Amino acid sequence: MQGIDSIAVHIVPFLLVVTRLTGIFLLTPLLRSTSVPMMFRALLAVMFALAIFPFLPPTNPGMAVNLVELVPLMFAELLIGAAIGLVAGLPLIALEMGGYVIGYQIGLSMAESFNPELDTNGSVIGQLLFYLGIFLFISVGGLDILFMALADSYHTVPLGTFTATDAPLGVIVGVLSSGFELAIRIASPIIAVVGLLYVSMGFIMKTMPQINIMSIGFAAQIMAGLITMALLIGTVSVVAGEEIEHTLAVLVDWVHGFASAGVLHG
Repeated sequence: MQGIDSIAVHIVPFLLVVTRLTGIFLLTPLLRSTSVPMMFRALLAVMFALAIFPFLPPTNPGMAVNLVELVPLMFAELLIGAAIGLVAGLPLIALEMGGYVIGYQIGLSMAESFNPELDTNGSVIGQLLFYLGIFLFISVGGLDILFMALADSYHTVPLGTFTATDAPLGVIVGVLSSGFELAIRIASPIIAVVGLLYVSMGFIMKTMPQINIMSIGFAAQIMAGLITMALLIGTVSVVAGEEIEHTLAVLVDWVHGFASAGVLHG
């Protein structure tokens, strides 16, 4: 009986560890993909919890064991995991937004397909840039940094101490602003080229009205946009990679900032 009791006191802390890990599988684009079976994601969360749990700082053995007290704790742990996953995935969503703007400008806004990573429909150009972002995220060690930041959060944000007031609203707003700027920077060259193409077609229609510019304008618009994007794909990769690295650095600083700022109690 004593052996069972010694195991029972670890059940609630372990459940909270699993809950925080589950949070990153809710909003991180690469990990929340519907192409990955739900059972596999749940098993992966439990495996990581088993690996992390023995190295956690000591917890209060009297931690809540009844349902009324346990639900708010689980929600708080889920919130911190989801916040980490959301911040890490925002640059990828910004890339897709930039691709959507490009597709709208060159006339491919109607060409949509299902994106299993986000479980939504998206433009073809947006999905192309989104998958480019995933490759860049993996190449810079994004998954390693993500899980290391989550593992460090158990030391800087002990179990049961995170509250809604500690949510990284400032970090999310900053990353959103930076991501919106990234989307505009990616789409602006194509917007400029398409704008010049519109001006050129306007001159042609006025000077040579016998030419049916509308019959070739749509195809020229698509070709000009795709050629410009192909020429700039290397620059887009560099800019997007820098944004992803910056976002991951901000995420790590936020996680470590709890310990240095001393905002936690207990």
